[in-house]
Amino acid sequence: MNAKKNGLAIPSKKNNKAPCILIYDDDAEILFLCKIILSQLNYRVETLQQCNDIISDVKRIMPDIILMDIWIPEIGGEKAVSILKKNQLTNYIPVILFSAHGEVKEISRRVSANGYLEKPFDIKVLKNTIAKNICKD
Repeated sequence: MNAKKNGLAIPSKKNNKAPCILIYDDDAEILFLCKIILSQLNYRVETLQQCNDIISDVKRIMPDIILMDIWIPEIGGEKAVSILKKNQLTNYIPVILFSAHGEVKEISRRVSANGYLEKPFDIKVLKNTIAKNICKD
């Protein structure tokens, strides 16, 4: 059972391993902010500023959820999510698109992402979106 902090589900550490969030964004400040916020909630947070080989990154990091910027350098978030969702080894990993792109909701649907966050995003919405997607009993 997950504990609660300020009304949010806090992940339990199964086998002493904190759930892992992989965040792709080219904005170092967003990565820094997200890492601080989510680390305080007992998540292990890994960050990357570009996406060259999404499958290789996922195999190496083994995330429980991915936050993906649509405009991530190299292949772009839309293509990266499509690759993940078409691969049998990675299609189960929840992916949340986050972007200031005006069509993030439509792009999220088109690539079968598990959800989306519009930038700028509210910190509470960020926390709730993560908890909803990886904190399941």
